[in-house]
Amino acid sequence: MTGRPAIDPASERDLEIMAAQLGRSMRGVLGIGARCACGAPTVVVTSPRLPDGSPFPTFYYLTHPAATAAASRLEADGTMAQLQERLAEPAIAEGYAAAHRAYLADREAHGAVDEIAGVSAGGMPTRVKCLHAVLAHSLAAGPGVNPIGDLTLELADWSPAVCACAPDARGSAEG
Repeated sequence: MTGRPAIDPASERDLEIMAAQLGRSMRGVLGIGARCACGAPTVVVTSPRLPDGSPFPTFYYLTHPAATAAASRLEADGTMAQLQERLAEPAIAEGYAAAHRAYLADREAHGAVDEIAGVSAGGMPTRVKCLHAVLAHSLAAGPGVNPIGDLTLELADWSPAVCACAPDARGSAEG
């Protein structure tokens, strides 16, 4: 990775869409890490410390319902265990450890929080425990940063290149 992933500012419309996607108001939003083809938020970037002072380790958080459902289906069908086995491959293990370091660096650029120091997301760097988290990281950071996230995206029955948003939840890139 040559630099930090870009974070788009979150508009009021983005906040409304994400609140509808997640069924709750948003907290600690730094911006949008990835978007659907229509422009709707897919990954929110969240402050490492929430406004109430709570530490929040999940810097990249998957919000898009279709992406979330796709990750859930993969977890339910045993794909997570198969991806865990892939960590026995040296190149995948090294890439996953590098993804862990990149995730920490991205988050720490927005504030160091002692309570979550060294903790990334998704089980990195040695376990695959949440495909939602590694997929969110991969979508925000781009291809080649998180090999498990990239594999999750390849296996998912969803793509950010094809809008799967409800008509009232579409972003500004599509009318």
